[in-house]
Amino acid sequence: MQDFKQLKELSDLPKTWIFDLDGTILHHNSNNLIYEDVLIPGFKEFCKKNISKNDYILLVTARKKGRLKTILFLWKNKIRYNKIVFGLPFGERILFNDIKPTTGLKTAYAINVERNLGFTRFVTN
Repeated sequence: MQDFKQLKELSDLPKTWIFDLDGTILHHNSNNLIYEDVLIPGFKEFCKKNISKNDYILLVTARKKGRLKTILFLWKNKIRYNKIVFGLPFGERILFNDIKPTTGLKTAYAINVERNLGFTRFVTN
């Protein structure tokens, strides 16, 4: 459970949270078999527990179609975000950031969640 331990060790500074949409926040819609979006359990609770009002939330997705429908679904379900980027490649997402020289604070973390299982393991601990 190393990933969860990382979350507990974060600083009090405002953060940028980057979330993939499908399989993380919304049920992964493989080959468009599901026609309606479904929120994965635990995400709202995770946000309430871990994300402050001063934090920035960036959503990313490989979705190329259904932008308005996706945005309306997020709005109706009160999923807060600052920006959403559509049409990204569906491979790995790689983040680079610097270590703060004065404090040694690591400023980049990556947490992989199992597809469609979401954040329930983070909110139950």
